[in-house]
Amino acid sequence: MNFLVDFDGKEAAKAKVKVLVAFQKKDGDKAVAVKSGWPKELSAYWDTIKTSCAFKGSCGETYQFNCPEGGSYIALGLGEKKKAKAENIRKAVSKAFKAVESLKTESVCFDADQLNNIRSIDNTAYIISEAIALTEYKYDKYLSKKKERDVKKVVIFTKDKKSRKKIEKALDKASHVTGAVNFARDMVNEVPNVQRSDAYAKMIEADVKKNLKGTSVKTKILNKAQIKKENMDLFLSVNNGSGFEPRLVHLSYTPKKVTKNTKHIALVGKGLVFDTGGYSLKPGAAMVNMKFDMAGSATVYAAFRAAVLQGSPYKLTCVLAITDNAVSSFATMPDSVVKARNGKTVEILNTDAEGRLALADALDYTCDLEPNVVIDAATLTGACLVALGQEVAGLMSNDDKLVANLKKSAANVDEYVWQLPIINEWREEMKSPIADLQNIGKSRFAGTATAAAFLENFIKNDVSWAHFDIAGIGDSQKHLPYCPTKGGSGLIVRTLADFMVNGKV
Repeated sequence: MNFLVDFDGKEAAKAKVKVLVAFQKKDGDKAVAVKSGWPKELSAYWDTIKTSCAFKGSCGETYQFNCPEGGSYIALGLGEKKKAKAENIRKAVSKAFKAVESLKTESVCFDADQLNNIRSIDNTAYIISEAIALTEYKYDKYLSKKKERDVKKVVIFTKDKKSRKKIEKALDKASHVTGAVNFARDMVNEVPNVQRSDAYAKMIEADVKKNLKGTSVKTKILNKAQIKKENMDLFLSVNNGSGFEPRLVHLSYTPKKVTKNTKHIALVGKGLVFDTGGYSLKPGAAMVNMKFDMAGSATVYAAFRAAVLQGSPYKLTCVLAITDNAVSSFATMPDSVVKARNGKTVEILNTDAEGRLALADALDYTCDLEPNVVIDAATLTGACLVALGQEVAGLMSNDDKLVANLKKSAANVDEYVWQLPIINEWREEMKSPIADLQNIGKSRFAGTATAAAFLENFIKNDVSWAHFDIAGIGDSQKHLPYCPTKGGSGLIVRTLADFMVNGKV
């Protein structure tokens, strides 16, 4: 997709379709559309269209019409003006772009001045390009006949020439962020017979070489023998039943300006490329879509990539624990006791609670790098889906200040997170009668938080730590027009990237 900023209207005039903005206003008991900044002749023509009265200007509502003098137009509703904030604009632009796609046209113009209800033209331009880049995503790798996009050019028109540099910078940022989000979606959508552990690690390594070329990012990939040397036996217990070796991907980034006060943020991701549940076998219906169980690793890598491309001021580390969880005569059996990298023993009562085992050793490994902050992401518990639905990510932490800063970043990009507690009673529940810990709680309640209470045992050196459970939001976000209705969502990438670029540590 080619995004072009137009300040004099020449490119806007060439666009095959032009998007015009309308707000919604209450007129007694009725809702009516209020045209915002429309040319007089178009406004007058609109009033002659009999069916235009059906258009009420609600957020994301569209109405397509052709002008007798030539040109195709889409009226786009933003809802009530006082409520038309960034997310409303993002959703509305996404729906408008889908309407443009249905017209099978090659170019469209969005008037950023009309859309600039947040009074920041560069941020408005960012939102327009972000919404379109996220909306146009398709995973068609395995289609024998691929359909090319009709829309090739998006013109963003504004008269604000003084903001040229800010707008150009905003569009560069949008490209970095949306490119990372869409790559995360690609990783999550890849099929399990292709995306074995080694293939996944190579995919990330190739992306680093291609898209992070010229940065200071260094890549280290540990194979099974090297993972064994690290005493990561919990991680290896998940891999025991597999016919494919695990991989631990370790990426590091150093900013151009480093002082003794430069902070270090580490990300850790669960990379279960497929999860059968092991001997605690999932029902057949529940096993479908378990290729998505590596969404945590895709999320943190994509956020790492976006932050690096934006020149994060922090030292960054990204650690991905990659394996599948299969069933064979070598697979770990329920009731097994395995020693973790930090020396603690764990009674494995349920082999389908495997993500926390892989993360446990990866977290301990990461803490040895002495970061100031560790953040992990995982599709960890079905309980999170029950508690928070498909719209909200669970957030648990040992540091309320870190939570506050992560919530601020989530609010900056309009993503939903909700903090769940970790209480002493749940810490006690994770203790085993025959080992130091057990990998599931003693009841079926509070499964998301008890999993976090388990992971907390592998945080050391007084590191500030936060855990994102993205089981509900990692895929198939039907309520967001800029996300696929089926497949990887890429949610929380933008939150983490914002934190690593703009957040306080």
